[in-house]
Amino acid sequence: MSAQTYTEPHRVVYYEADDTGHLTVAMLINLLVLVSDDQSSALGMDTQFINSLGVGWVVTQYHLQITRLPKLGDQVTLKTKATAYNRYFAYREYWLVDAQGETLAYAEGIWVTMSYATRKIATIPTELMAPYESDQTNRLPRLPRPERLDPAATTVVKPYTVRYFDIDNNGHVNNAHYFDWLLDTLPAEFLRTHRPTDIRIRFENEVKYGHQVASEVVPTATKTQHQIKVGNTIAALATVAWTTD
Repeated sequence: MSAQTYTEPHRVVYYEADDTGHLTVAMLINLLVLVSDDQSSALGMDTQFINSLGVGWVVTQYHLQITRLPKLGDQVTLKTKATAYNRYFAYREYWLVDAQGETLAYAEGIWVTMSYATRKIATIPTELMAPYESDQTNRLPRLPRPERLDPAATTVVKPYTVRYFDIDNNGHVNNAHYFDWLLDTLPAEFLRTHRPTDIRIRFENEVKYGHQVASEVVPTATKTQHQIKVGNTIAALATVAWTTD
């Protein structure tokens, strides 16, 4: 059995682009979540139904490989499938494809269901996966992990306060906001002249409304290492590879 593939068209609009006219990484993440949410709703697995089971979907890890980011006004196709799962983890794939059929970005995600009662990982309900026709397996693909920051390295640090509008319906920060925090530590001129080609991120602890967040980066010309911390607790780690235009 092969998992169902779901596609939908999209036009890149002004609020999804940066000052170079390219889709931002945070908005790319939003589009990937959008297409997976739309697939779930089309299969009767909308947020209301999922919440009725006492759980919510939470991403723990992404790996993104980016050939190029589309520009303002570009017509693209979003594509996804819930490829495989086991008792606790689900593996989902995503594609961003241009009008000529070229894959602009490919992403993999590892998802879990979180119990609203305990705020901990819960067994994935069987009825939640059946409509996707995903492969059930004991061994899911292993995504490459981001590197941990060297404690002796010189870091750039920017503080943020989590706002009400940063929170999603799971009661914690929408994962797309992490990408703004991570990349905002880099100079504007670097961001205008470099583009990400490989992003590895792992979400380790929840960030909630009112938390004081520190975004730290160790930059080099071709790779940046990032972490998001709340106090002494690491909330997320990321490694980004870059190239110049």
